[in-house]
Amino acid sequence: MTQAAERTRRKVRVGTVVSNAMEKSIVVRVDRQILHPLYKKTVKKSSKLYAHDEKNEAGVGDKVRLMETRPLSKTKRWRLVEIVEKAK
Repeated sequence: MTQAAERTRRKVRVGTVVSNAMEKSIVVRVDRQILHPLYKKTVKKSSKLYAHDEKNEAGVGDKVRLMETRPLSKTKRWRLVEIVEKAK
């Protein structure tokens, strides 16, 4: 299997940067909507992902795209691919 085919199977998420206080790391909130199993109402859920930001370029409020990667530390399993939209 080629390296390009390997990378296409990795999960990609888009979220908002919540914190960039760490060195070369960011915390990203990824929101999703699910249907409640009993009441059938749409419910917003979110999860926080820790991502590697090599150049410390993402700021709080930025919309970013993350890609799944090998474990980089105890909590970091994602890396920054691109900044989709800078915070205003």
